[in-house]
Amino acid sequence: MGKSMTGKLTIAGRAQRRSLTAIVAVALGLVAVAALAAGTQVFDPKTRKWVDYDRAKARKYYAAHNQVPEAFRPQMVKFRTAEVPGTIIIDGNQHFLYLVQPGQRAMRYGIGVGREGFGWAGIVRVGRMAEWPTWTPPAEMVARDPNAVKHAGGMPGGPDNPLGARALYLYERDQDTIYRIHGTPEPWTIGLDVSSGCIRMRNDDITDLASRVKVGAKVIVLMQGAALYKGV
Repeated sequence: MGKSMTGKLTIAGRAQRRSLTAIVAVALGLVAVAALAAGTQVFDPKTRKWVDYDRAKARKYYAAHNQVPEAFRPQMVKFRTAEVPGTIIIDGNQHFLYLVQPGQRAMRYGIGVGREGFGWAGIVRVGRMAEWPTWTPPAEMVARDPNAVKHAGGMPGGPDNPLGARALYLYERDQDTIYRIHGTPEPWTIGLDVSSGCIRMRNDDITDLASRVKVGAKVIVLMQGAALYKGV
């Protein structure tokens, strides 16, 4: 069980079971993606077993192919929902963000999500957006991470900035939740539970998403471990 944050926002623990939602194709020998308590797994056709897609394997894959597995690249998919086009639905369990489109379809992107103890769920909105945003670590991060202290006054936007090329600032009513959907200088972390609660995307993907989204858009963040949201 999570604890209440502000209003609808809830902190979520690590998923306690494998999600049995859609199996997705992956290139270069990785043929499916699933979620376990240990994080993302991929199916290895050579051993016919599910194997952890951890930080080391993800970095090695990206170094070898200069891209994330195909399942985590942007693609239009069928998506049944009662939500209106322009709504963002985040399924942290499967590491996907869906931008609802007309005709029961959605643009799907791969994402990185909060590590254990930093996941959350709720219904928020895009309060504002920024290009190459300044990153200012919250006080809680500065207190627990000595490396963040030097940026307490703000780190200018740029290729090494943790927020990457774009940031969508998530608000609950008129209050900044401190959570963002943003780019990253570490694209190999897509598909992993690695963040402090923000939703991270490849820089090309967040740039594309930002070009399609309007300020005020509804954002639904599922509890990690929940079934895929259907909107009905």
